[in-house]
Amino acid sequence: MADPSGPADRPQSAGPTPSARHLAAFEEQRPRLWGIAYRILGLVTDAEDAVQEAWLRWQALPEDEVADPRAYLTTVISRICYDQLGSARARRERYVGPWLPEPVLTDDTTGPEDRVTLDESVGYALLTVLERLTPAERTAFVLHDVFAVPFPEIAEAVGRTPDSVRQLASRARKRVRAEAPNRSVDRGEHRRAVDAFLAAAAQGDFDGLLKVLDPEVVWRSDGGGKVMAARVPIHGAEQVARFAQRLARGLAKATARMSVRDVNGAPGLVFVEPVSGQASVFAFTVHDGLITEVAAVVNPDKLSHLDLDEL
Repeated sequence: MADPSGPADRPQSAGPTPSARHLAAFEEQRPRLWGIAYRILGLVTDAEDAVQEAWLRWQALPEDEVADPRAYLTTVISRICYDQLGSARARRERYVGPWLPEPVLTDDTTGPEDRVTLDESVGYALLTVLERLTPAERTAFVLHDVFAVPFPEIAEAVGRTPDSVRQLASRARKRVRAEAPNRSVDRGEHRRAVDAFLAAAAQGDFDGLLKVLDPEVVWRSDGGGKVMAARVPIHGAEQVARFAQRLARGLAKATARMSVRDVNGAPGLVFVEPVSGQASVFAFTVHDGLITEVAAVVNPDKLSHLDLDEL
């Protein structure tokens, strides 16, 4: 049985030229691999790099060496992501302002993410909570609770025993249940809240904003020190409403183009300033008709994978 870890620096030219059947076996698993990588890493670009690394290892294998490509590639991608996540945490601790995942426009068809069935497990609120877990907890939770990977396979990926991995997943599950905000499963309810927020912000209607914002709403902005953004979360309906008003006035002056798009599976907002090309993506969490969380990603590095030309 081939070693799923493989040498991390294996050159692309190593191994035989893959046959069509060998290629097809990988391509069949590609959407699942990307889905695992994105949920563990929270970055589209890093997820794509992880899938590419998995492909390099796969194509270097002799034909028919792996009896179960799905299980083998799951272990490969999980180990790659687990290793990346460990080093990424140190970088995120030095990040300027709140760190938010890279958004995916789920009605976009420009990248591999369009082939992934997106669900609550890729929702912005959950991904934000996953950032608070340790690399081992996050990997165990994503693999077991989202992708139903057996504990022995997860143990191989993270270098732990199956019992240890079971405990990691249980601990992560409890934390997710405790910290993940309640959210509406009614798409229409979510869309109505986003539309009401947009209308009130555009009209400068402070009372209208208060009506659609939960009293304990939290607004997080991710500018990464690259562009102007709030460097600490904003709490409370009145504070968020005032901030939204100021932001809306600035976007209006810049005559920004706006579109309601699905952001990580739920209606959100995308703005693009025509002169600078600066983009902003807003994801919302809605519960009982009120917006409870707003995630605003404006760091251009985290939006470079999006095709916004047709906005």
